[in-house]
Amino acid sequence: MPVNLPFAAFSGESYAMLGVGGFLLMIDEAATAVVTGAAGNIVAYMLSGRIDALRELCARVFRHATAQERAEALHALDQDSAALAHGEATQTAIAARWSVLLFSHLVEHPQAREEIGVLAGAQGGFKSVRIGSQHNHGSGTFIGGDNYGGVNSGGGPSTA
Repeated sequence: MPVNLPFAAFSGESYAMLGVGGFLLMIDEAATAVVTGAAGNIVAYMLSGRIDALRELCARVFRHATAQERAEALHALDQDSAALAHGEATQTAIAARWSVLLFSHLVEHPQAREEIGVLAGAQGGFKSVRIGSQHNHGSGTFIGGDNYGGVNSGGGPSTA
C-alpha cells in the first residue's frame, strides 16, 4: 500500500502551490509541467513493467538527496508499482503522489530540475507510432509513399 506523505498540492493557472510542513510554496508553470510529466512517466514505466529502468532514472533524480531520502524514494517506487499491479492504487493516485514527492524534492534541491526534466521526457517504455494516410497513384511498388519501380511477376522485365 502506498505511504501517505505529509504534503498537499494545489494547482493554479500559471503556478502550482505546494504545502510542505505548514508552508505554502509557489512553483512556476514550467516546473509544474516538468514535474507532472515526470510523474506521468513514472506511472508509464510501472505499467510497462520497466521498474529497473525507472529505479535507475529515479536514482539520478534523487542523487542530491540524503541516502535515507533516496532509499525511501526507491522503496516508494517498489510499493507503488506493486500497488498498481495489484489494483490497490489507481494510476491517477500514484501520479499525484509522485507529483507531490517530486515538487517537494525540487523545492529542497532546485539543482534536480534537469534530472526531473529528463524523467519527464523519457518514453516510459512505449514507442511512439505515426499514423497517416497514403495515396498511391500510378504503377509500381510504393513503400512509404515512394515509387520503387515496377513489379515483375513472371519471366520478362517489368514495363513500369
